[in-house]
Amino acid sequence: MTTRRLALFDLDHTLLPLDSDYQWADYLARTGRAGDPDEARRRNDDLMDRYNRGELTAEQAAEFMLGLLAAHTPYDLAAWHEAFMEEVIRPSMTPAARDLVQSHLEAGDLCAVVTATNSFVTAPIARAFGVPHLVATDAEYLHGRYTGRILGTPSFKEGKVVRVNDWLAGMNLGLADFPESFFYSDSVNDVPLLEKVTRPIAANPSPSLRKIAQERGWQVIDLFDHMEDAKS
Repeated sequence: MTTRRLALFDLDHTLLPLDSDYQWADYLARTGRAGDPDEARRRNDDLMDRYNRGELTAEQAAEFMLGLLAAHTPYDLAAWHEAFMEEVIRPSMTPAARDLVQSHLEAGDLCAVVTATNSFVTAPIARAFGVPHLVATDAEYLHGRYTGRILGTPSFKEGKVVRVNDWLAGMNLGLADFPESFFYSDSVNDVPLLEKVTRPIAANPSPSLRKIAQERGWQVIDLFDHMEDAKS
């Protein structure tokens, strides 16, 4: 049995003051790589609005988001993502978020980013934060191309609990093996996993999650309260 602690981090609006999935699609649209730019942005905005209302399914998001991967070669996608990291992501990685992650890493905690956004978009971001493990929605990849379909259980809502349990089981571990387990999230969609850890922390929470956190006595932190572009 391990004596380490477990630290899990949602990514979008939790460690980042933006939604990496939305920003990736926007980046492709404004650089002419997502078909008609206006239509791509309209669909992107609609998906974000539905997500924020808690009305979006993983399959509905995948139809558009993973379709963007399927439309291009891995070589081109990788090159564009490097530019996306430089232009959009790294400038948004705040000292407060980096310090939070580093504090858990330096304590020897087992750390993972747990996000609904697909692993193609988020793996480089997790590495940039120094987090060694990623639990994300996986995009199916066959014969050298993305297919536009989800592989396995999406890391979304109750699926995050399933995927975290599967990840830990691969190391012969379970949540009960950790004397303390943390999960940082901004979203009401993550309540299922927040309820499973010993230290649920509402980070930059949406109004609905802030209300739940206050009712249940969960810790609330605001990493981006000084930033005008923070979104709940």
